[in-house]
Amino acid sequence: MMYLSEEELKYILSKNNKQTAILYLQSKHIRALKDKGLIWEFAFLELENVLESLFTHQGKSERIKNFPYPRQYASLGLYLTRVFAILLPFGLIPEFAEIGETMVDDFFLIGQFFIWIAIPFCATVSWAFHTMERLARTGENPFEGGPNDVPISTIARGIEIDLRQMLDEDPNQIPSQFPEDKNVQM
Repeated sequence: MMYLSEEELKYILSKNNKQTAILYLQSKHIRALKDKGLIWEFAFLELENVLESLFTHQGKSERIKNFPYPRQYASLGLYLTRVFAILLPFGLIPEFAEIGETMVDDFFLIGQFFIWIAIPFCATVSWAFHTMERLARTGENPFEGGPNDVPISTIARGIEIDLRQMLDEDPNQIPSQFPEDKNVQM
């Protein structure tokens, strides 16, 4: 906001897609510089190509963020994980019993009770798959500002700081990085 005039800010706030409005204003300013003869034609074309690339990337980012994630994928993963957790003991208990029978001659006490090790083993494997499914569910929308999401604001602020330092701006005028909140970047 500190880089926009009142008129520009009013124009941008009147639009639904504010990012596109900002790119339009940038293009308008570049054209004005060309018309005044402050930049030559080739530089103008190159800057317009950069803006076109930014517009394309911005559109791709919006499509990624706004793409409706089909509920069937999330639901199917949840259901299959539950079915796997329910059926896992039926597949492992007979195997643990068979292993225990082969151990009875050499290690009687361990072999006799080896089948019971299937319980913590099934619980551990089921927990691992359940955890993976939950992690996948929390990662479905990585741009919503949650603690496990992509820290877009921190990345953008880092770029802003780098650019302003390269322009040799007054260090007191350059904003600091966003603070972390409970080890979570914004």
